[in-house]
Amino acid sequence: MKKVLFLVQGEGRGHLTQAISMSQTLRDSGYQVVAVLVGGAVELPIPSFFYNQIQAPVEAFSSPNLVFNTEGKVDFKKTIVHHLPNTIHFRKSLKQINQAVKRYQPDLIVNFYEILGGLYNWLYRPPVPMVCVGHQYLFFHSSFPIPKKGYIDRFLVNFNSRLTALGAKKMLALSFDALSDQPSKQLFVVSPLLRQDIHSLVISQKEYILIYLNHPALYGQILEWHLKYPEVPLHCFWSKSDARPEEKIDETLTLYRLDGTKFLEKLSGCKALVTTAGFESVCEAMYLDKPVMVVPIHYEQACNAADTERVGAGIAADRFDLSVLTDYLPQHQPIGETFRQWCREGKQQWLAHFESVV
Repeated sequence: MKKVLFLVQGEGRGHLTQAISMSQTLRDSGYQVVAVLVGGAVELPIPSFFYNQIQAPVEAFSSPNLVFNTEGKVDFKKTIVHHLPNTIHFRKSLKQINQAVKRYQPDLIVNFYEILGGLYNWLYRPPVPMVCVGHQYLFFHSSFPIPKKGYIDRFLVNFNSRLTALGAKKMLALSFDALSDQPSKQLFVVSPLLRQDIHSLVISQKEYILIYLNHPALYGQILEWHLKYPEVPLHCFWSKSDARPEEKIDETLTLYRLDGTKFLEKLSGCKALVTTAGFESVCEAMYLDKPVMVVPIHYEQACNAADTERVGAGIAADRFDLSVLTDYLPQHQPIGETFRQWCREGKQQWLAHFESVV
């Protein structure tokens, strides 16, 4: 039985759910996930759904995370200034990763876009191959629709992606659809990682719109629209640290603490999804034939938004004005079956790539 160790960038929900899906696939194929190391801000706890579903020992370590301004937008300058004094903590994290690799002696390290994973691989040169997994690696593909604006942001995102993959044998780029591999760049296109829970959901269409917010400051825009259109039912998941499991604001607006299982249940029955252009949430909506409105809050998500529109999954907006979505819905064409077929091809793709480096 081959042993695998995960390194996971723990900010948001996407990389965590990708790790859960990958762990399920690997176990079903005779691998053992011996440990999962999750990087992120020390003050932000790892969501309980991850502990419940990953089925492996979990360790948290301090890692760089994005810093947002009061409007919920990413501030790259503040992010850099915030982390400069914390470099000593990151050195400790690198040692923690090294100790875990020595302790568990894995045959393979899978890095889900954790920057310290790449730096560890470069500095410590472990005798274990590393494969990197993430949608962000698709930005290196020659056919990807890169937004024309934001050259500096594009450089920073791609530089960060390079750091996460230092010394990696392969970069597995998760994609909404099939694109050609580019081996000269160590870039291989694979289908998204979706949790097995999604396959058993019963799809329905009720009248509510589902919202996922990865930053509490964005809630003000939701409330502003809700007060103008109180007749539209809204269910909103948000990442506020002290949020209640469920809080009913009024008859048509309910807030939920981040919960992976409950989110999928609500997604299966919603009319549409509104989110900040996170790759994983859009994939889940596409799989369940739910149109999406994406509101990017940084360059990486702007790339996701452009890709979302390219494949016909939904529409992009500059802010959480849900009227953009309601105007779009009558013209949306379902693409779920094509996407589901692409996802069904994924398991053999991933395993073949792992076998080639182990």
